[in-house]
Amino acid sequence: MDGGAEMERLLMDGLFSGLGLDNLEGVDLFEDPKKKEAEAKEEAKPTIQESDFIYDKTLECPVCGAKVTNKIPKTGRARLIKNDRDLRPIHEGIDTQKYDVLMCHTCGYAALSRFFTQITSAQGKLIKENITPKVVLHEYNGETYSYEDAIERYKLALANAVVKHAKNSEKAYISLKSAWIFRGYAQSLEDGGKADANAVAEARKMEALHLQNAYKGFAEALSTESFPMCGMDEVTMDYLLGVLAFENKDYERSSKFVAKVLTAPGATPRIKDKARDLKDDILQAMKKK
Repeated sequence: MDGGAEMERLLMDGLFSGLGLDNLEGVDLFEDPKKKEAEAKEEAKPTIQESDFIYDKTLECPVCGAKVTNKIPKTGRARLIKNDRDLRPIHEGIDTQKYDVLMCHTCGYAALSRFFTQITSAQGKLIKENITPKVVLHEYNGETYSYEDAIERYKLALANAVVKHAKNSEKAYISLKSAWIFRGYAQSLEDGGKADANAVAEARKMEALHLQNAYKGFAEALSTESFPMCGMDEVTMDYLLGVLAFENKDYERSSKFVAKVLTAPGATPRIKDKARDLKDDILQAMKKK
């Protein structure tokens, strides 16, 4: 340190001597106002809470007619950050997938939001006979749904889909979203810094199982159902099946789905880029076999 700088430091250290205010010794006497303003803005910035993105909505159960309240995301409130390769959306401050199952606490009917009202009287009867008398229901009284809550709700949605003989695509879509929920749960455990290794391993195991069921269900739906399927067009479904085939180590079939995407006239540049990335991963995986 040069002599001038040292002298300046000594002078600053003596500005408040004798007052007992040791905390002020060495303080920067002339603060940058822009820095101060930036720090004030940062402190004033509100903390994002998951509860800020949801609200309670009352619906009528299409099976029993009861008024039911479910927590659902506010439209357009959460900012989309990115999508996982299998199309799972990642939002800032909330995992919106935790709120996509709507359910009735009176009769036990549950379904993904896009399918909730799409139920026939014959299917409703099956629910009343096979779900209502037997199901054990829990209340969800927190401000938000925990991952444990969401996992339970997705289980109930899948059970309802099986009982009402839903289309393969609906059961596959529930399985896909269940995989997303278990992935989110595992990540939340890891991000918490005190992850239970067994809990994380179990969540990852369940994610893999649901991805396997989603792959099987969507593949079977291709031969019996028409598009759009669960809101997805043919190109999107081919890409998704390519991803699911890859995750299930069915590399040959994954490659075929990717080829369909890359040669599809209606495929967007974005999905073709994602398909090319997947193609590279397929080639790398096949080399390792």
